Amino acid sequence: MKAILRITLLMAAVVMVGITVAQAQRVIKGTVYMDGEPAAGINVEAHKGGSMMTSFDGKYEVEADAKSKYINFTFIDERKRLNIEGQSGDVFDFAFTGSIPSGDGDEVESGDVNLSSLEELMKAQNRDFLNELSLEQEFFKQNDFKSAMPHWEKLYNQYPKSTTNIYIHGGKMYENLIENAATDAERDKYIDLYMKLYDKRIKYFGERGYVLGRKGTSWLKYKLSAERDNAPEGDALKTIHKSGYEWLSESVQLQGENTEPPVLLLYMQTTVALFKLGELPKEQVVKNYEECTSIGNAIIAANEDESKVQQTQETVMPYIENIFGKSGAADCEALVNIYAPQYQENSSDAEWIKSMLRRLGRAKCTETELFGIATERLYELDPSAEAAFNMARRFLKNDETEKAREYYQMAIDQETDPKLKATYHYERGLIRFAKDGNYVGARNDARKALELDPDLCDANMLIGNIYATASSKFEGTAMEKSAVFWLACDYFAKARRGEDCSIEAAEKLRDYKKYFPNKEEAFMEGLQEGSTYHVGGWINENTKVRF
Repeated sequence: MKAILRITLLMAAVVMVGITVAQAQRVIKGTVYMDGEPAAGINVEAHKGGSMMTSFDGKYEVEADAKSKYINFTFIDERKRLNIEGQSGDVFDFAFTGSIPSGDGDEVESGDVNLSSLEELMKAQNRDFLNELSLEQEFFKQNDFKSAMPHWEKLYNQYPKSTTNIYIHGGKMYENLIENAATDAERDKYIDLYMKLYDKRIKYFGERGYVLGRKGTSWLKYKLSAERDNAPEGDALKTIHKSGYEWLSESVQLQGENTEPPVLLLYMQTTVALFKLGELPKEQVVKNYEECTSIGNAIIAANEDESKVQQTQETVMPYIENIFGKSGAADCEALVNIYAPQYQENSSDAEWIKSMLRRLGRAKCTETELFGIATERLYELDPSAEAAFNMARRFLKNDETEKAREYYQMAIDQETDPKLKATYHYERGLIRFAKDGNYVGARNDARKALELDPDLCDANMLIGNIYATASSKFEGTAMEKSAVFWLACDYFAKARRGEDCSIEAAEKLRDYKKYFPNKEEAFMEGLQEGSTYHVGGWINENTKVRF
C-alpha cells in the first residue's frame, strides 16, 4: 500500500513540475508601429526572454518568462519600454512613434491637424500656415534642407492636405538624408519615413496608381543600393523584392497605359528577381511580360508624348525583352501553355502570330508543334520576310535543308530591318558551316550579319568556330596551321563583349589558347610577340603573335 502511495505521489510531483515548466514560459507577440504604419528594424526584447528584429510587416513574436515585467523596443540608439507586469493576454501592439492605427486602418490624427486646402488656407489668411510655408519654400530653394526641415515638418503634420509640394519637397529631403546616412540602420530609418510620406500623399491627394509606382521605385532604389554597407541576402532580400513588387504591380494595374515607362521596366525586373528567388511561378513571369509588352505597345501607339514614346520604344521595351529572354522562365513548356489557347482565338491575326513566333524563337522553342502550326498559318496569311524566315526554320527542323535554304534566301531578299536581316544571314551561315562544310560561304554570311548588326556576337562566334574547325585542313606548315587559332581567338574575344556570348566565348578562348604556336616555333620563323602575322590562303586575314 505504501509503495502504491509513493508511486502516486511521485507521479503527481512529475505532473506538477511539468505544469510549472509549461507556465514558466509564454510567447508574446504583436505589431510595432511608427507614425501609424508597421515598423521594420525595431529590436524587440522581452524581460527575462528572447529578442528579434521586426521585418517590414512590423510583427514580432518572442518567448518570455512568466514573470517578465516589460518589453524593450529599440530603434538605432533610441529605446522605449512597455510595462506588461500584471497585464493579461499575450498580444501587445506598440506605437514607437505616433499612434496605433484605428480599426479601419487609418492613422488616428491628433486634434490640431488642419485639413483645409491651400485655397482655403490662403482665403482665411492663416498666419501660422503662411509663415511656415514661406520659410520652408525659401530654405528649400536654397537647398538648405536642414533649415527647411522644421518648417516642413510642421506643414506635413498640421496641414497635410494643403499642397502636394509638401510631399514633393519632403521626398527630396528624405532622399538627401538617405544618400548621406552614415549607417544602414540610419538609412533604413529614413527609408521607412519616406515610404510613410508616400502613403500620406495617397491618403490626402489620391493618385494611388501613380504614387505607388514612385513608392516602389524609391523603395527598391535605396534598399538595393550599392552604397549600403551590407547587401541584403536571404529572407531580407525576398522581403524587399516582395514589397516593391506589390506596389509596382498595383501601380501598373491602376495606371495601365498611363504607367511611367521606368515603372514598367522595374516591374519586370522585380518579377524576374522574385522568380529566381523562388517566390513566383514561371507562368506568372510570362503573364507579367505579356502585360508589360501590351502596355508598352499601347504607349507607343498612342503617340501622345514624344519623349515617353521614344523612351519606351528605344530603351524600356528592348530591356524588358532582354531580361525576360534570360530569366529562365521563358521555357518552351511555359510559353506553349500560355500561347496555345490564345492561338486558337488569334489564328487569323497575322501581327499577333508574328509576335508569338518571335517570343518562341527567342526562347529556342522552334521545334514545338505550336511553332510549326503557327509558322505555316502565318505564311498563308502574310508571306512576308519574317514568315519566310520562320518557314526556313520549320524546314530545317524537318531536315529539308534545300527548302530551308530557299526560304532563308526569300527572307533575306524581302527583309528591310537590318537587325532581322542580320539574324537571317547568321542562321543561313550556320547551315553552310554545319551542314555543308562550306567555310567560305558561312563566313561570308557571318560577315554580312556583322555589317548589318555589329552587336550580333553570335556571328563573331561563328567565324571563330569556322577558323578553329578549318585549322586542321588549312594548307601549310604546322606553324601556319597553329597560327589559325590566333585568328579564331580574335573573334572569340570580340564575341565575349556581347552579354549573350560572354560565357561560351570565354570557354573557347581558354580551350583554344593551348593550340597556339609555341615560342620555339615562332622563333624559328623569326616572329616576335605582338608583331603582325598574316594568315594566307582563303582566310587571308591579319592577327597578332602571342603565346
